Amino acid sequence: MEGTGEDLGTFDPNIPEERPSAPPPGWLEDIHGYQGHKGGDGTPLYPPPPAYNPQPEQNRNTVVPDVRVPSVSEDEARDALLKFVESKWRYSAKPARNLTFKELRPATVYRYRLETFTETRTSGWHFEPYNNQLVDGPQYGVSPLPWDIPVVLPPRFTDQVQKIRVPHSSVMKPCHVCCGIGRTRCSACFGRGQKRCTFCHGHGRSRNKRCTSCQGRGHRRCLSCHGHGHKTCKVCHGVGNLLHFIQLTVTWTNNVAVFIPDRQPDFPDEKFQQVSGDAFFVDESVLVYPIQGFPDQEICDVSTRLINEHLNRFSSTSRILQQRQTIELVPLTHAHYAYNGKDYSFFIYGTENKVFTVKYPSSCCVL
Repeated sequence: MEGTGEDLGTFDPNIPEERPSAPPPGWLEDIHGYQGHKGGDGTPLYPPPPAYNPQPEQNRNTVVPDVRVPSVSEDEARDALLKFVESKWRYSAKPARNLTFKELRPATVYRYRLETFTETRTSGWHFEPYNNQLVDGPQYGVSPLPWDIPVVLPPRFTDQVQKIRVPHSSVMKPCHVCCGIGRTRCSACFGRGQKRCTFCHGHGRSRNKRCTSCQGRGHRRCLSCHGHGHKTCKVCHGVGNLLHFIQLTVTWTNNVAVFIPDRQPDFPDEKFQQVSGDAFFVDESVLVYPIQGFPDQEICDVSTRLINEHLNRFSSTSRILQQRQTIELVPLTHAHYAYNGKDYSFFIYGTENKVFTVKYPSSCCVL
């Protein structure tokens, strides 16, 4: 007998609907020491106890040795330009081979870098399906405080994340999504196991003929749940119970600030990010101190500002493990030359002797 499309099957009212995977508020009790203040991502953030962070000494400064400004010879400048031209298929190497240098003007460019290596601790409740594993709960003792849990430090000035299950924080509870049944109602068919036929709109007939898609029944088996009207709970994987525990996340971050004075208006400063310099001064300690007496006063001022910024920004939320300040001398030479009676110039920069130029005599691909 052909259906009217109204009889779409029955569903079990005892099987709950799908819910958000996160437990509802108040589902779990607080663990002492893990309430925390909310961080930027909403997870509890634990500032380190005052004893964990070093305190700076007052009126202490760092002295930097003298430095020699490097120079580039004409042969080195020509070789650098030839190498640059070879990478540009439209450029001819002839001008680079036959140009006449008029002046090689070296510039003193310092790059200051401050690195602050920090450790931050946050936590959050996590859960996994309960399969008779040990429930390490409060009955085994009091959970250690976030900063009392030992960790293995990574190499200094490297980013790394470590996740640790907090001892004695586990609790087993029925799954908050399926209420311990292990199944949830299929949201595609609303638990009925069948869906209205889309070809005949549930009437069983199409163009006065029996619908061949549903064989006249007006409905078809739900493909999402295979006609069962329910699915295995995605949260507990069908076992009905969850093991909840606090997971401590320890994040080590190398916070880097870099400064290069803008002294060459014709040279784009972002080019310096692509090259190396000569690190003639490296100062590393738990805390570093502002540079004093350096020939470039702007470097001294930036050192003071960045050190204070890092100390104020990171000591309130993280543990400062180590700092390092570096001054590099980044080679930069402005090469002026003549070719075919016209004047041109280019820059040679970095220890790699890279070249930057706005205009080159020839755009011919013939060498």
